[in-house]
Amino acid sequence: MGEVAVVGLGGMGRAIARNLIRAGHETVVWNRSPEPAEELADAGALRVASVAEALQCPVVFSVLSDDASVAEVFLDSGVLGEARQGAVHVNMATVSVGLARRAAEAHAAHGVGYVAAPVFGRVGVAEAGALNILAAGAPELIDRAQPFFDVIGSRTWRLGELPEQADIAKILGNYLIACAIQSLGEAVSVAEAAGADPDRFVELLGSTLFPGPVYSGYGAMIAQRRYQPAGFSMALGRKDLHLALEAAAGQAVSLPFGEVLSGVFDQAIAEGRAGDDWAAIAEQQPR
Repeated sequence: MGEVAVVGLGGMGRAIARNLIRAGHETVVWNRSPEPAEELADAGALRVASVAEALQCPVVFSVLSDDASVAEVFLDSGVLGEARQGAVHVNMATVSVGLARRAAEAHAAHGVGYVAAPVFGRVGVAEAGALNILAAGAPELIDRAQPFFDVIGSRTWRLGELPEQADIAKILGNYLIACAIQSLGEAVSVAEAAGADPDRFVELLGSTLFPGPVYSGYGAMIAQRRYQPAGFSMALGRKDLHLALEAAAGQAVSLPFGEVLSGVFDQAIAEGRAGDDWAAIAEQQPR
């Protein structure tokens, strides 16, 4: 069996697997639908027929979408009981604090290591091997994953020994992005209504007050009303916003602006924007 497995071959998973293959790692792949796995097999990966087979690798990355998919594939299926003893599962999904704790307990009960490693970066960043990796778990387990992190990311941020510590950092990071998108949409609306060039306005903001990918990248999308193809969908954005609200409630902390954003996301999805990039919440502002 190979050195490393990748389970879940959406855009992010395919990019990660390709980079591992190109770096010379023996890479095993599994996906529910066969086409992505076949494509990667042509590039040099070993395709397996089940997650249980993938778990015979010493390190297994999973790139799934949410709590439900992680629970279905790893926690409720019985596959952890068939895993190679001492294997390490690196979960790159953004999941709730509750799911992270449940997953850590389930893996420990079966002698399988568990590391949470959600990332900052879209598919294009993953293709470039430049993800920021937010890792939490036992240090020796992260050490085992680090050679692979070095291939797929530009930096690994070690955030603690409890897996949920990485997930809460990712959830709150996404919450701040959603806040920025909302405020950008409002500001662009006012500037455009006053006759200002929205692209030039966004360029100004990204070059002076708010340098970085959030204002420049999302600002350009909002100014140009360009929400397809979706790098991060409205449905996923709402999911992560609700994770932030849930995490805050668990700490007896309120997120008043998060409650406002929840209504904005719900309205956007009700208007048929679930598949648009989450930057499209800007369109909920009057123009």
